[in-house]
Amino acid sequence: MTFEVCNNCNEFFKILPFDWQESILPHWETIKETTKGYLLVENQEIIAGGLVFYKCPPDMLYAVDEANKWIKKGYLYLGFIYVIEERRHQNLGSVWLSNLKQMFPNQKYWLTIEDLKLDTFYKKNEFKKIKTLFNVDQEEWLYVYEPKSIS
Repeated sequence: MTFEVCNNCNEFFKILPFDWQESILPHWETIKETTKGYLLVENQEIIAGGLVFYKCPPDMLYAVDEANKWIKKGYLYLGFIYVIEERRHQNLGSVWLSNLKQMFPNQKYWLTIEDLKLDTFYKKNEFKKIKTLFNVDQEEWLYVYEPKSIS
């Protein structure tokens, strides 16, 4: 298994659920210069991946001030983290996050979740729940990760 930079994220987008594709693909051309994709690849197949946003991502435009606050503090936004269905429950989301943290050991990250069942996963991966945000009627939770020792 390798951890790779996604130079052409079109292959990654194909593994995402359709509603996720609908929320990222229309914006990709305008945000791809400020977004990097990272993949877990096994036997030349993408089994997991995610995006790192250096500017406010399209799914956070409802809270652009909040997003810009974290980005201004040096946090990068993690989004569209996905593991293919047949490889779930094999710790691959944690492997993806660990590889990202190893590649950028001093980087701080933030993200939001809508499904509180993911709380345990993100806490296990050293993210802390900071606050609740509201997107129309949808409640979301904002989490941050800070490296233990920033040099």
